[in-house]
Amino acid sequence: MGSRKRRFSWSSALIGAASAAATAAILVGRPKDPTFHLISISLTSFKLNIPALDVELILTVHVTNPNIVPIEYSSSTMSIFYDGSLLGSAQVDAGSQPARSCRLLHLPARLYGIELAHHAARILSDVANREMALDATVDISGTAKVLWWAHSLMDCNVDRRVSLLERERKRETKFQRSKEEL
Repeated sequence: MGSRKRRFSWSSALIGAASAAATAAILVGRPKDPTFHLISISLTSFKLNIPALDVELILTVHVTNPNIVPIEYSSSTMSIFYDGSLLGSAQVDAGSQPARSCRLLHLPARLYGIELAHHAARILSDVANREMALDATVDISGTAKVLWWAHSLMDCNVDRRVSLLERERKRETKFQRSKEEL
């Protein structure tokens, strides 16, 4: 019977290669949520207005965008928790972040005096032990778009155990170095 010899089709090979590359790009480039890490907490103000007590802080937060595209987000509020209770909040301004990048955000925060008073004994105990556990949650609404695929950013949790002892050791080390230089 007649056997036909098939010719190689370059157009079919190019279409197949383009399809494979597009599928790989979609799988690898799937949008992901950014990550937030609390780096440090700095006390900026301590106001005693009887009967209220207000504490203002600066939170330094490291934000990583793992996506191959920039992300855009609206302003939101980061809630700060201590021992399961809402202790304060920090304002996150609207903005954007370039693809595959890291950024430090310096967020002004305010701790609520009434909640500080409810947890005063435990907070003082933590300060005496030179370690304090804070949790934070930020609800960010924004998008990361890859071609036609828009990914909505979701809730992000930030956990941090603040070690005051570690900071004190660093200060002592710096002080010892400066003494040795003299």
